[in-house]
Amino acid sequence: MKFPGANEFADSWHLDPTVVFLNHGAFGACPIPVLAQQQRFRQQLEQEPLRFIMREFEPLLEIARQALAAFVGTDPADLVFVPNATTGANSVLRSLSFEPGDELLTTDHCYNACRNALEFVARRSGAKVVVATVPFPLENSEQIVASVMRCVTPRTKLALLDHITSQTALIFPIKALVRALAARGIDTLVDGAHAPGMIPLNLQEIGAAYYTGNCHKWMCAPKGAAFLVVQRDRQAQIRPLTISHGANSPRTDYSRFQLEFGWTGTHDPTPYLCIPAVLQFMDAQLPQGGWQAVMDRNRALALQARQLLAETLSQPLPCPDGMVGAIAALLLPSSFGTPELSPAGIDALQDWLWNNYKIEVPVIPWASPPQKILRVSAQLYNHLDQYRYLAAALQSR
Repeated sequence: MKFPGANEFADSWHLDPTVVFLNHGAFGACPIPVLAQQQRFRQQLEQEPLRFIMREFEPLLEIARQALAAFVGTDPADLVFVPNATTGANSVLRSLSFEPGDELLTTDHCYNACRNALEFVARRSGAKVVVATVPFPLENSEQIVASVMRCVTPRTKLALLDHITSQTALIFPIKALVRALAARGIDTLVDGAHAPGMIPLNLQEIGAAYYTGNCHKWMCAPKGAAFLVVQRDRQAQIRPLTISHGANSPRTDYSRFQLEFGWTGTHDPTPYLCIPAVLQFMDAQLPQGGWQAVMDRNRALALQARQLLAETLSQPLPCPDGMVGAIAALLLPSSFGTPELSPAGIDALQDWLWNNYKIEVPVIPWASPPQKILRVSAQLYNHLDQYRYLAAALQSR
């Protein structure tokens, strides 16, 4: 079994060349030139901290906000920066008020961290979390809409839905879901952690009351860059998790929403400021098509990878091609056993692939029935020989 070499894009990342890294979807990976830009911002900050924070930071943050808002299709006035999508979801959930008997709707594909936040606010207020069971495998996206809407009642106050699911790598029909729920008077909080940079976004068209997404995953920004978009008429309710100077600022040039989220205490803001640099860098990697070509290339590779793995493992494809982006998931055959997690939450098969083949790929438990999901990611630095190497390793198990 020949270890696959690097492709023409790999030199732009710091990734270890002795590792077959097929898990971009977990935490992303930031290109070297963007990290260099981040270091320049950090040097600028440390050379004269007061000048940077009090005089230079806000104009730089506004440039980043404008660039990101254009990329995700929203008004800059409705977008604020947060360190990660989990913080964005928590900011919304912990700002809203619920009463005993209220129902908070989600699905069994919900990201665990956000599900925990939902359970926390439900327990605190006496509300109830209602979990819609979405089949996996499934035949079409209409099954997702039907599964969610079956669970709606007159007591449903909010829906928390993934745009692209983490475990099962499904692109949910989020626009249809948001509209169907809105027709019943229900707001939606969309966990779009994986969406920015994986699929084209127009958040104004999606129309969710609340949408949060990461920039460090498929956009490849430094760790600690994410955003929250809130519809204008909902912004007065939503407060950051940390209340700081913006709460009583006399300024009138920004909304209270912007002032509160714009400064939540001293921290390293450089991941936010690198958004323009990473947008430009990734756009330039495939100059004939820019960002759209990057998304198309990654999706095509993910589809090739899952077809190869499905044929190798004699497993059916779990969803139509149209529901796949740059990550793809397959249920593993029963011969690979049921989930066996270490205290760190790593499956025994995932550890075996790492220890024996230096393949970094997630093996995820799926509870109905207890099975293992293999999830592969496709970013510019990945190529088909890496998935062939994974397939051969699995065959040798």
